[in-house]
Amino acid sequence: MICTGPRLLRRGAPAPSYAGDVEQHPPPGGARGALGDLNGARDAPNNAGDARAARDAPNNPNNPNNPNNPPIGVGPWPGDPDAWPDDPRYDPELLAHGDARNVVDAYRYWSMEAIVADLDLRRHGFDVAIENWQHDLNIGSIVRTANAFLAGAVHIVGRRRWNRRGAMVTDRYQHIVQHDTVADLVAWARERGRPIVAVDNVEGSVDVTEAELPEDAILLFGQEGPGLTPEALAAATTTVGIRQYGSTRSINAAAAAAIVMHEWVRRHARREA
Repeated sequence: MICTGPRLLRRGAPAPSYAGDVEQHPPPGGARGALGDLNGARDAPNNAGDARAARDAPNNPNNPNNPNNPPIGVGPWPGDPDAWPDDPRYDPELLAHGDARNVVDAYRYWSMEAIVADLDLRRHGFDVAIENWQHDLNIGSIVRTANAFLAGAVHIVGRRRWNRRGAMVTDRYQHIVQHDTVADLVAWARERGRPIVAVDNVEGSVDVTEAELPEDAILLFGQEGPGLTPEALAAATTTVGIRQYGSTRSINAAAAAAIVMHEWVRRHARREA
């Protein structure tokens, strides 16, 4: 991957040094001493037990059983069923028992089908496609972001089983399209006249802030580590990258997807959200 930085050095010019700006704190015994300290902390007999005890402490805000935690969602609708609203979008089960789902307040008590129907009236023109050859943990997070930015659909390319944990159930509100191969995705896109925009920091990629992002683009993302396959890069209409300034060769795949989706939204989305 190619990472672009904020400035270029002339050939032969000395690289800038930041050594004087960073305090050095060598551990006792040098690096080997530090490694020993880390190994000792890791192998301490009570380390795991102490962590579990801290997590499960009654006053820990991360403990779901903490009585001081604020309630999640909303409780049952006040009154008996005769007092409930007769709007067909409301789910009687949610009215009776409350709604703790991960949805915005405007959709509280609505059935899943009603929410999807309402989202379908407002979905944006871009789709998201994700290669899935290694059961990447990031796929679920990308699906969740696609829901947040109201993508038209999410395309899974490759294995039919994908890691849904990071999606936090948002996949139920998205249209998921399965393609067994990159060629299948390309055929689907060509049939509908949809451009494919690959996202990967490879040689020749265009900075996403300067590149063209068509309103009906299919934004194609790869997996953590290998990025997009050569077949996917070859199939793309254009390839965009994300400008980076540090030492890492790439950023997390889910973070990259969020950046590019937000760039599309910044240019094309309506402002009523």
